[in-house]
Amino acid sequence: MLPNIGIPEGLILLFIVLLLFGAKRLPEIGGSLGKGIREFKSSVKDVSSDVRAELEDKGSETNETSEPARQPEPAQNDRDYS
Repeated sequence: MLPNIGIPEGLILLFIVLLLFGAKRLPEIGGSLGKGIREFKSSVKDVSSDVRAELEDKGSETNETSEPARQPEPAQNDRDYS
């Protein structure tokens, strides 16, 4: 996303952010940004655990059936392209 950002570029970005928002608002912004990232990570973790549980349930259901999975038949093409 941000390739080749070194110390000078990072300091310039920090200075611009400091000018835009001021020293009093930076801790507020950082706190709310951190809280948002934590909530996003927790919701991603919840969704992935739900998906895994659903896949495990489907996997156990397919193992319980005695009928093997059928292969789909090839499609019939009635068109003549000659």
